[in-house]
Amino acid sequence: MAWRCHGKTNVELISNMAQSKIIKAERVVNAMKKVDRANYVLRKDTAYQDTPQAIGHEATISAPHMHAYASEHLLPYIYPGARVLDVGSGSGYLTAVLHYIASEDPARPGKVVGIEHVPELVAFSEENLRKDGLGDALASKAIELIAGDGRHGHAQGGPYDAIHVGAAAPELPRPLVDQLASPGRMFIPVGTHSQYIMHIDKDKDGNVTESQVMAVSYVPLTGRPVIPD
Repeated sequence: MAWRCHGKTNVELISNMAQSKIIKAERVVNAMKKVDRANYVLRKDTAYQDTPQAIGHEATISAPHMHAYASEHLLPYIYPGARVLDVGSGSGYLTAVLHYIASEDPARPGKVVGIEHVPELVAFSEENLRKDGLGDALASKAIELIAGDGRHGHAQGGPYDAIHVGAAAPELPRPLVDQLASPGRMFIPVGTHSQYIMHIDKDKDGNVTESQVMAVSYVPLTGRPVIPD
């Protein structure tokens, strides 16, 4: 169904996904309409196609419908003022969407941390966010971009009410589970040959449950390369 959702503009792309019931929550529709995908891709002519796109450094920006799914699956945990971690933040697109969801109430702004192990992509995402009108959010630290190994998370900014992981881990990274708030949810693709989106839910007492959501195909979650002495 997703292939029917291409648009000529960002608003048309998001509206088509909503009409096709890929996006069901109005909060997600509103947030995604505010984030112009053309500011986060290299090929502007295909910005509004519902397909993934290479952004360099062996990384991709996911198809818009996967960003919509991730936002909706995490939505129950992203309330005004929530703290959110975006692992493998890449071009910064979903970081921006999550920011608008967490900060939809100006009186209770949230905090979104994007962590990416490729320094060039961190610089790229910062430039993209500024082009998309989010310079003030960067200045106020409502959005913070970190260069680091996302498999270890960013404990200084936690605990996080919601964690999104944008690449497939061969197994569940325990530091990310530890950084989940109680309650909290992580949306993460797990696996190598066969990959599944997992919900990692932590209840108010700290009990953790894991559930498979859907089969997917993501690039692998990697860390910083080791440079020999």
